[in-house]
Amino acid sequence: MISKKLSLVFIFLLSLTIKAQNKIELKSFLVEIEKQHDVKFTYSDDDLTGNVITTPQKNLSLSEVIDYLNSTTLFNFKVLNDRFITVSFLDKKITICGKVIDSQTLEPLTLASIIINNGNIGANTDDNGDFFFKKTPINTTATISYIGYNSITLPVKELFETPCKEISLNELSEELSEIIIPNFLTSGLQKNIDGSTTLNSKKFGILPGLIEPDILKTIKVLPGIESVNESIANINVRGGTNDQNLMLWDGIKMYHTGHFFGLISAYNPYLTKKATVIKNGTSSQFSDGVSSTVNMLTDNEITRRFSGGGGFNLLSGDAFIHIPISNKLEIHASARRSFTDILNTPTYNNYFDRSFQENSIASNKEHKTTTNFYFYDYSFKVLYDINNKHSLRANLINIKNNLDYTEEYTSENTTFEENSLLKQENLGANITWKANWNNRFSSELSTFLSEYTINSSDFNIDSNQLQTQFNNVLETEIKLLTKYQFSDILNFTNGAVFNEIGIANKTTVNAPSYTKSVKDVLLKSAIFSELEYKKKNTYARLGLRANYFHDFNQFLIEPRINVRQKVINNLYLKLKGELKNQTTTQKIDFQDNFLGIEKRRWVLADNDKTPIIKSKQISFGTEFSKNNLQIDLTGFYKFVDGITAANQGFYNNVQTLNSIGSYESKGVEFLINKKSKKISTWLSYTFAENDYTFNTFSPSIFPSSLNITHSLSAALNYSITPKIRLSAGTILRNGTPYTTPVVGNETIQYGDRTVVNYDTPNKERLRNFFRVNASGSYQFNISNNIKSTVRVGFTNITNRKNSINTYYVIDNNSETNVRKVNTYSLPFTPNLSFRINF
Repeated sequence: MISKKLSLVFIFLLSLTIKAQNKIELKSFLVEIEKQHDVKFTYSDDDLTGNVITTPQKNLSLSEVIDYLNSTTLFNFKVLNDRFITVSFLDKKITICGKVIDSQTLEPLTLASIIINNGNIGANTDDNGDFFFKKTPINTTATISYIGYNSITLPVKELFETPCKEISLNELSEELSEIIIPNFLTSGLQKNIDGSTTLNSKKFGILPGLIEPDILKTIKVLPGIESVNESIANINVRGGTNDQNLMLWDGIKMYHTGHFFGLISAYNPYLTKKATVIKNGTSSQFSDGVSSTVNMLTDNEITRRFSGGGGFNLLSGDAFIHIPISNKLEIHASARRSFTDILNTPTYNNYFDRSFQENSIASNKEHKTTTNFYFYDYSFKVLYDINNKHSLRANLINIKNNLDYTEEYTSENTTFEENSLLKQENLGANITWKANWNNRFSSELSTFLSEYTINSSDFNIDSNQLQTQFNNVLETEIKLLTKYQFSDILNFTNGAVFNEIGIANKTTVNAPSYTKSVKDVLLKSAIFSELEYKKKNTYARLGLRANYFHDFNQFLIEPRINVRQKVINNLYLKLKGELKNQTTTQKIDFQDNFLGIEKRRWVLADNDKTPIIKSKQISFGTEFSKNNLQIDLTGFYKFVDGITAANQGFYNNVQTLNSIGSYESKGVEFLINKKSKKISTWLSYTFAENDYTFNTFSPSIFPSSLNITHSLSAALNYSITPKIRLSAGTILRNGTPYTTPVVGNETIQYGDRTVVNYDTPNKERLRNFFRVNASGSYQFNISNNIKSTVRVGFTNITNRKNSINTYYVIDNNSETNVRKVNTYSLPFTPNLSFRINF
């Protein structure tokens, strides 16, 4: 037995010896060849130092040795005569190869660009991230680049390896923050060092029920972010209304967020490269949005490569394209349109019923009706690099919803046709000039225009009344931003901005005749500064913004703070605080006002009946991250003053009066996320208390209409393979508060009208909201240059009937003269998408 073990050891040592003998220093090998063939190699010792060669398996002739050395080494061996052979890099051409991968996920990067500098050679990586070049000049370099990643340049001789060298590319860092968790909950969702969350659309993995990387749907998985009526046009961040969210698209302030009355995002998720959500501790360069900032950015780098993509789901189709005109000029374009006016799918039918339940469209069965609904959006971007230090960018985006509703009826043998319509449109454009004056100082000068318009007309056959409403917002802004980098860890940002907003509202009624038209304009300007400090264990951003409202002759000073500090291994403390303001707000027209559709009109602060909304917020929390486990616990307090009853969405006896108040929201957010190579699972919980204060009401303090005390969600993502992924999740939360009529005295006379006599505001609460969603995705390649993805999503798998709103209307046929109206969330709804990218 012992002798057998010794034999195995001897054989092992012998194999190592043989293996070692196959490798020899190049200089030593050349010495042996000189002795064997009586020749002389001339070379520089420095060039050959450190170079190792694998010895041939058999004896070779001199010509075979030269061929072997030329094919397996970096040197050019040239026979001068029978005696002398030169060894040099001169005119040497070699075969190189490599594999380009993501430094974080280690996944291959398909269609990465490889350029051989000074060699007029270029190519893209294949589906596996591999590239291969023959006859490449050795005395040059190769630049490897990929959209959204930092490019690297390597000497060609470093790619002369067997097996092929793996080249890791790092994702481009955010302009305002650094990524600390590159795959948060799912791939493409990133946690930044300043506490914000970024969705990278191109890397989006999968989330329960979603078939697209829709930022406004995605952020609802984060604690503290809800949608009380499941609409992405009504995102509620820490108890705030949707109009308290600042929406930016490439620096343009947007006033419209949803298609299909809030069930679909108005922003093409495949054009929006990255979108960042900030709940608190906002940079001082941003104003408005007292609840949150959603900053959406498109591709901003010239790729010098023709690329694009397109796809469809069960509601719409879209396409985008990047067209390089020259090395300095490129055009990006996209378009999306619904086919809901041509084809009705099960998804469309459910969305339609959800949007128009319990209203004149859904309930009108006495007359012949037709409904024509569609939406579209498109964008156009020009990228021009003047030189290495200066660049220009120009953007255009247009979003539109269109609804035409026709009722046809017959009276005294005469047929009448009456039409109602609702059109919403947001047009935005901007131009940005960015300059890098030196290695430390840069500037950015930008200007934008944003125009939002809503046109509506509602004809009520029963009352023979025609009501029209017009709302127009026109905002222009010019902004200068400068940045000075004192060192690698300290930045100083300054800026100034001048802004003008004009809002017009007009309402007309034919019977009785009534017209009201209001137009307001507000000029405001601001200067801001902030210091940003980033070191290994510490992040701090301290900012100050000074706002001046010209029409009101009023100053507002707003400090901002954002600090993250490591205390012990893997444990961080974070502190955020801010003061913010906003001058625009929405007035809600209720379900029983226009076709049963809840729509909102923008109004402008006048410092009287509609004051400037002011907020103050502070949050403190802890964050733990180790071995793919992230735990986040944050407590927050927010106070918002200057809100009006008209924009809060609750029903009571004084809702139409000019009531100004405030709300106070406080709570705790908790999130735990555990990831492995194939699984990501998380649990999110939010406890919050949210109360109004309106002195004109009785009682003056009562629960907010957006008050969700307990909200719990859990989900599991599973990657069966890198190309097949599944996701399932559930949501459980309190129902929202609502107001009931006074029992026994349900109606009162209000002038010449009978109205509902409401009891104590928001005294009752809807039953708990519960939903289970699931989705799946499959990636495959149609060809070497065309990648495809199929996604399926299922909303409300259990088909639970979740009530999302309750209100009361006058009904003379009822015993109490009022009727309770309930609206419900989506039933079980499937959806599917198919996409290609090239």
